[in-house]
Amino acid sequence: MDTDKRNYVKILAAVIGGSAVVAMGALAMTIPQRQVAPDVAKSTNMTVGATTTTTPLSVEATPMATPKLKGPAPLPPEDVGLP
Repeated sequence: MDTDKRNYVKILAAVIGGSAVVAMGALAMTIPQRQVAPDVAKSTNMTVGATTTTTPLSVEATPMATPKLKGPAPLPPEDVGLP
């Protein structure tokens, strides 16, 4: 008897879930979709072959990086003397 109720509840939940999916699909189809930017690539003043050149900014040369410590780094105090 208990398994019959459990199966009935499962079937009922499946029907309700399926109906919800169908309702959401129908709602999505009825909502009009609008374009955010329809004329993005449209231009009336197109110039073909126009090239602009710019001079790069003067930047100082970066010196080569060198490490401050040579060789292995010292151990923290709690690790000194451990094997």
